[in-house]
Amino acid sequence: MGYPSASELAEVLNRTTENRKVEVNKVVDRDTLITLQSVVRQVPVASHVKDYAVRLILGTHPKTETAVPIVNQYLRFGSSPRGGQTLLLAAKVRALADGRYNVSFDDVQAVAAATLRHRLILNFEAEAEGLTTDLIIAQLLKDVPRDAAVAA
Repeated sequence: MGYPSASELAEVLNRTTENRKVEVNKVVDRDTLITLQSVVRQVPVASHVKDYAVRLILGTHPKTETAVPIVNQYLRFGSSPRGGQTLLLAAKVRALADGRYNVSFDDVQAVAAATLRHRLILNFEAEAEGLTTDLIIAQLLKDVPRDAAVAA
């Protein structure tokens, strides 16, 4: 994302450190928001797509049999189950926004970076080499096949 310019930084500081009245406009009311949350949770996810999401999350766990090579080399900690929840919920929202009522592999892949980047903790080697969690996630998406089964 990069650093803000001097004028952008000054504006951030002005907006957040001064006693300014901020006008907030309602975008959606409480009941509509609750309804939308319910609708998202009703979007079905086929078992093979859900298995893929599970394998992606498991693939982020370093030093386990499910970790992909780049994870073992560059991550200290992988995603928790909350990352999996967010991954599937965001994929459901993407499907709905695209006019579909089921989640595809592409939906899961499209939201993976946004939902997982802050849940992965790089190790010293990764930081020293200037790697990012986005790079790890991109490789994870290449390494984890869509069609494999989850070991029980």
